[in-house]
This record gives sequence, C-alpha cells and structure tokens, in this order.
Amino acid sequence: MQAPDSRTPSQRGSDSRRSTSAAPGAAPVRVLVVDDEPTLRRTIARALGAQGLEVAQCEDGYAALAYVRAQDVDVLLIDLMMPGIGGLDVLREVKALRPDVECVMMTAYSRVEDAVAAVRAGAYDFLTKPFPSFDAVALTVGKAAERRALIMRARRLEEELELGRQSGLGELIGTSAPMRAVYRLVEGVAAASSTVLILGESGTGKELVARAIHRKSARAARAFVTVNCSSIPEPLIESELFGHVKGAFTHAVNSRAGLFEIADKGTLFLDEVGDLSLAAQVKVLRALQEGEVKRVGSNETRTVDVRVVAATNVDLREKIAKGAFREDLFYRLNVIAVNLPPLRDRREDIPLLAQHFLEKYSRRTGKEVRRMTAETLATLTSFEWPGNVRQLENALERAVVLAAGDEVTLADLPDEVGGGARGGRDALSGFADPGQALESIVRAVADLPYPEAKKRFVRDFDRAYAQQQLDRAQGNVSEAARRAGLDRSNFRRVLRKHGGS
Repeated sequence: MQAPDSRTPSQRGSDSRRSTSAAPGAAPVRVLVVDDEPTLRRTIARALGAQGLEVAQCEDGYAALAYVRAQDVDVLLIDLMMPGIGGLDVLREVKALRPDVECVMMTAYSRVEDAVAAVRAGAYDFLTKPFPSFDAVALTVGKAAERRALIMRARRLEEELELGRQSGLGELIGTSAPMRAVYRLVEGVAAASSTVLILGESGTGKELVARAIHRKSARAARAFVTVNCSSIPEPLIESELFGHVKGAFTHAVNSRAGLFEIADKGTLFLDEVGDLSLAAQVKVLRALQEGEVKRVGSNETRTVDVRVVAATNVDLREKIAKGAFREDLFYRLNVIAVNLPPLRDRREDIPLLAQHFLEKYSRRTGKEVRRMTAETLATLTSFEWPGNVRQLENALERAVVLAAGDEVTLADLPDEVGGGARGGRDALSGFADPGQALESIVRAVADLPYPEAKKRFVRDFDRAYAQQQLDRAQGNVSEAARRAGLDRSNFRRVLRKHGGS
C-alpha cells in the first residue's frame, strides 16, 4: 500500500502548486486523489496541480481514511472500484469523519444506480472514465471546493450571528466600520436618559437601533412602545400620544391612556417624527421638557417618566426652513444623533445579513435552505439596494419560499435583483423521440389501475430521464443537471427519489 503523499507543495513540484489567482494569504484548495491505478492517479494529480491546487495521492481507501484523519482536505476524488475497501465505503467513512469534505466519485461505468448510491451517500458529483478532459475534472473539483467554501462561510456567518445575538443587539447585524460606530453609540447612550434622534434612509433599521438602546438601558424591564407618526390620521395623533377622556370627541365613549402614559418608566419610539402636525409637536415638546401630559379634553396634568427615541428619514432642518417642523423640538430631540448608513455603504455586511434572513425564513417556512450559491451572493453584494435592509429581507424571504433545494440560486431572487435570471427547458428534452418514449411507458402501465399506473409512470420517467442525461453528460451529475435545465440540488433530488422507490 502506498503511503499518502505528505510532501510540501514545493517538494511535490508540478503535482502541487499554489494558485496565482488566490487572494494574498489564502490557502490553496487541498485535493486528495484516491485511485489504485498509479498512472491515472499521477496524471490527475499533475492536471490538478497545474490548475494551482494542492494535491496528495493515495492508492487505496485505507490510506485515504488515514490521511483524512490526519490532514485537512477540501475535496476527495475517489475511484468507485478499488481492492480492499470500495469507493462507496470510503465515501461513507469520510462523511462520518469529516461531513464538510466534498467528495467526487470516479468510475468506468455510468450507471444511474451507482450515481444514486453515491449521491445518497453524500457525493458532490460522479465522473465517468475516460474523462472528456482533465480540465473538466479540474472544473468539477473547483466547483466542489467552491461548495465547501460556501458551507464553511455559512458556518462562520452563523457563528458571527450568534455572537451578535449574545451581545444584546437583537437583529441589528453587521461588522463593517459604519456599523461598529453605530454600536459604540448605542453602548454609549443606552445608560443615559437623553433623547436620541435616529437618522437614516427608509429600511435601514432605525427601529432596531431604538430597540437595542432600550434593551441595553436601565429601562429594559419596562415597556418599549412604538408608534409610526405617519400612519395615524392627524385628528387622532394627539389622542394616540396623550390619551383622551370620555366625551372628548365623537366616539370617545371611554377614557383612554395615551402612549406616553403607557410607556411610563420605559421607552417611547416615535418613528417618522417629521410627520407630526405642528399642534402635536407643541405637546410633544412640553412632554419632553416638563415630563407632563394632558389627555385630550382634560385639564388634569399627569407626570410621566419616558425616554423618547425618535427617528426620521427626512431632512428636519429642511422642514424647519419651510415652517413645517419646530426648531425648538428639533434641538430637544437631537440631543444625541445616530446616523444609520445605507446598505450600499456597508456592502461587507450583506453576506451576514443575508445569512440571517435565510435562517429566519427557513425556520418560519419549515424548509432546510442552508446557503446561497456564490453567484447569488455576488449578486446580492453588488446590488444597490435602494430599499436597504428591508428590501434585502424581502428578497431573501421570497428566495427561501421559491428555493427548490437547500441553496438559494440566482433564479430565486426578484427580477430587479437577479436580472430576471431563470432556468428551465421542456421536461422531455432529454429524449430523442419524446412521443415514442411516452407511448412506450404508457403501454407498459396500461393494465394497472390509474393511481398505480401514474406512480409507475413517474418512477420510470425519473429513471429513464436521469439515465439519459447522465449518459449524455458521461456520468457528470453537474453537467447532467445543466442539460436538464435543473439546478444541481433538484437533479440530486430526482436521483435520491429514484433510489428510494
């Protein structure tokens, strides 16, 4: 048995070269080739090394398992038929030892049964010898490595999200410099009772900042009350904020406390404060200055202890110049200002936010969507997001609902984000003569009751279609999925379904 090739990249020469395109300091992709044919094994290693991959070799499954236990590996290329321990057993053992390692199976036979077994055991892909080219092998290995990188990145994002949750910032997410400045302000102002004015475009998360301030303050155990000043009709805003007494106006059949009273000893969040009427502004100013409110229709003064956090997406100074907002109220609100950056100015936070929303809506929908493709993540990161975090959240909610597999693809995004990318072909495009194929299947099941005939029809269609596409793709599962117009997850599902029938 040949021992694993554990030499350094420089010692292995052309068998292993660091990628010249890798980011400075980034580790190269590490590949282990497992095949009992020495010539083919060395040829594959040289071809992959020429692509900048770091390659080691093992001549049998036992050596491969020993190597995986001792060394970090990104991708395994495993021959299906080997003496001693077969490729499928090696695959299962590797997945038990290191579930994050991606495995590509190699075989001289392109049988759908083998592909099904490999996929069900956790293989990333299934290649048939002789290969169309070694560049094609390198491409498949590269895609497998990319998938592993996505999984590891998702895991790191989950860890960062958990740290964020433990920090008490709730759904306020991001590690960029602008967001770190926001966090410092939140920490600094939380202990005080000063009024805070949160400024930012629509959808940037102003309410989340307000909630974080409240959660970290001494008032955290008391009420956090929120009101959107633009959503309440002007005749009702004073009653909503300050309450009313019975008979104060039509339909005032009972006395009612206002939000200032309800928020006593807690925090009142005035969202879209710039939309308050001038009459309401006067009363809000008095409440802030004197700590006193009067219900509509009453002369009785009530004392309240409320911390006010206000937010707006408009220029209040511009409204002051137009006489639509009181200057004295502005300065009373603007004791401490928190400026929230738009999402386009903190693009490095988009992967973390996207992962958070992916997890959130996966739980809510009961689906197991775990990650995004590299293409999807690149698209999300480069988009301008005029609606900011709220728009990103809506896009991810839609994507999770539409996702057919465990990954969000570009086709799952809204058209304005993903550019209308959509896949799809006729479901029978894999057959040379679809009509003849259908007639043949129908004749085979015509003597059965309809429910059983339909079930058998679908089963046989899945089998025949998958075999046809695998044959045309020379056993390459990814290429077969592309030819079928399906993403790889969906094609794997067809294979698994067939394997379980």
